[in-house]
Amino acid sequence: MAERTLHHTVMLHSAARSSLPTPAALADANAAATGLLTDSLGRPLRDLRISVTDRCNFRCSYCMPKAVFQTDHPYLPHSALLTFEEITAITRQFVAHGVQKIRLTGGEPLLRKNLEVLIEQLARLRTPQNLPMDLTLTTNGSLLTRKAQALKAAGLQRLTVSLDGLDDTVFRAMNDVDFPVRDVLAGIDAAQRAGLGPIKVNMVIKRGVNEDQVLPMARHFKGSGITVRFIEFMDVGHSNGWRMNDVVPSAHLLERLRAALPLIALPAQSAGETAQRWGYANAEGQHDTLAGEIGFISSVSQAFCAECNRARLSTEGQLYLCLFANQGYDLRQIVRSGNPAADNERALSVALRAIWQRRQDRYSALRGQAPAAQETRDSTAQKRIEMSYIGG
Repeated sequence: MAERTLHHTVMLHSAARSSLPTPAALADANAAATGLLTDSLGRPLRDLRISVTDRCNFRCSYCMPKAVFQTDHPYLPHSALLTFEEITAITRQFVAHGVQKIRLTGGEPLLRKNLEVLIEQLARLRTPQNLPMDLTLTTNGSLLTRKAQALKAAGLQRLTVSLDGLDDTVFRAMNDVDFPVRDVLAGIDAAQRAGLGPIKVNMVIKRGVNEDQVLPMARHFKGSGITVRFIEFMDVGHSNGWRMNDVVPSAHLLERLRAALPLIALPAQSAGETAQRWGYANAEGQHDTLAGEIGFISSVSQAFCAECNRARLSTEGQLYLCLFANQGYDLRQIVRSGNPAADNERALSVALRAIWQRRQDRYSALRGQAPAAQETRDSTAQKRIEMSYIGG
């Protein structure tokens, strides 16, 4: 029964449909989850990013440009969104197959009403080895001042804040809703006081817009216990007008920073880590842990597909295997099938195993092999999911 449900309900979010193995080919997928699931390239499933809303109160040009996401933009109706109980049921099966880290995203996740209830549910999940989840959240920081304490009390461990500059004029222009930088900084302070940490700050760099903010950001957060990560402007979705000319390669940013600050390379902390780490050096040339570190996320110039261990669950229950995907698999239909909960759990487990084992996504690596002259995205290519829909 679970196999038949899988065959008929796993489909694309777009008009096209995915092709899955026939039920007869899924015999080995019925084995109990062991936490050791790998894809066709040998990559394990370790990280699940869950979008809890497709709404945001910012209109950043690289994510939700105002020209596209206007006041009459048709957001998903509440009935289409996964309930907290549905999210938890799906996540429980991901954890059984190896997920150790859960990141809540959006849109802006703190716009989802009563998000603390979901955090409490997810915080109770345990790995097959009975270890707690690494539970984190990415936010623009606009609501942190009043929500940080409640998030910590619910079980959130740490968070990442998006902040694209310290100059107020630059920041207001980038968020395009005239939101002041001081309020985001106040939210970061509130999160630190609440004990959420370690905190990371993500800064998307766009040439000619905010690249002059890189050094001030590094200096501001040095010694604060907060790690700043500089992110190359990525070609996610089709709304942000991405061009290669707008990308400032991380290598160029590192060169500028090393001219002003003493930095040394640091090893990765875990497999599949997206950021290259650089620590502030002391007079002896060793890492000064009190001064802290910075990071670079370079998916355009230095693809990290080979170790990607992340899956993404959309607000309405679509499973995506890559940030640059153009198709998803409908898990919501399984949890809303009307079958007993135990049957749904088995169907989810079988579906996740079948989908992940066939995964071969490596968009950024293939993009890097394309002719250098391909400066812009091909407008005739299949439409990809938007960052605001699936999170970063």
